[in-house]
Amino acid sequence: MTTTLKGAYRPTINRFALGSAEVTTILDGAHIRDAINPPFAMDKTPEEIAAIAKANNLPSHGFENTYTPTLVSIGGQLVLFDTGFGAMGRDNHAGQLRRRLAVAGYAPEDIDVLAFTHCHPDHIAGVLEDGVPAYPNARYVIGRREFDAWSDGSEIPAQRAQNREMFMKLIPPLAEKMTFLEDGDSVVPGLTAEAAFGHSLGHMMYRVESDNKSLLIWGDVTNHYVYSLQYPESIVGFDDDKAMAIATRKRVLDMVATDGLLVSGHHMPFPSVGYVERHGASYRWTPASYQSRM
Repeated sequence: MTTTLKGAYRPTINRFALGSAEVTTILDGAHIRDAINPPFAMDKTPEEIAAIAKANNLPSHGFENTYTPTLVSIGGQLVLFDTGFGAMGRDNHAGQLRRRLAVAGYAPEDIDVLAFTHCHPDHIAGVLEDGVPAYPNARYVIGRREFDAWSDGSEIPAQRAQNREMFMKLIPPLAEKMTFLEDGDSVVPGLTAEAAFGHSLGHMMYRVESDNKSLLIWGDVTNHYVYSLQYPESIVGFDDDKAMAIATRKRVLDMVATDGLLVSGHHMPFPSVGYVERHGASYRWTPASYQSRM
């Protein structure tokens, strides 16, 4: 008997209850990168990288970069965290958030709040669709430091020049509908912004609290569940302020491990929800056991 290969298949939507809130993670897409260093393990030799890969049952020649926005229904408000790549990603295995939103039971018009963690392309490029707001009824929230840094441009690293052009085209025109956040500000009842600067200059994460249950939506505090999370002091090429990003990673990983806090991470393996556990002198990512309610 000859077996016909059917091609790739993977889950793309996951939903679970968090107290009286409901959380949905949606895979915008994924890219296969053909090297580990860069962007990760930039302080390690090829031999060290190969050993890390082997210890974690990973290939030593590259990695998969996934992109997973999070959607939270809380207190009668539907809040979307980041937008994925939008149309610019659709010819390269990404940009699927809006289409999959419909599969999850929502329309773009249902989004009440669009909360940005930061302004890198995989988080803001989908804010427009065909030149108009992709989520037409949403108001926007963004860290004040993040908006100001990208608007001014003087602190943005040279490697982000095209990224800044994208920001200037997409985000400042929406400023009239934006709320600018400081550390500790409330977005809606049960949802608080927290500073996590470094990966971008004003990167924010968001804490969801409902009926004594908590979830931290940490954006890009870590960009890989092994090369970044297990090695928080290792330099990451994606980070705009590398020293600050390292300090933030160490602080946040210690916090979530100590508190046993559930995490949603944009680049964690789908469904991108899990816990951080101490593992010797470092940490490891443990996926949550929630089952999809789809």
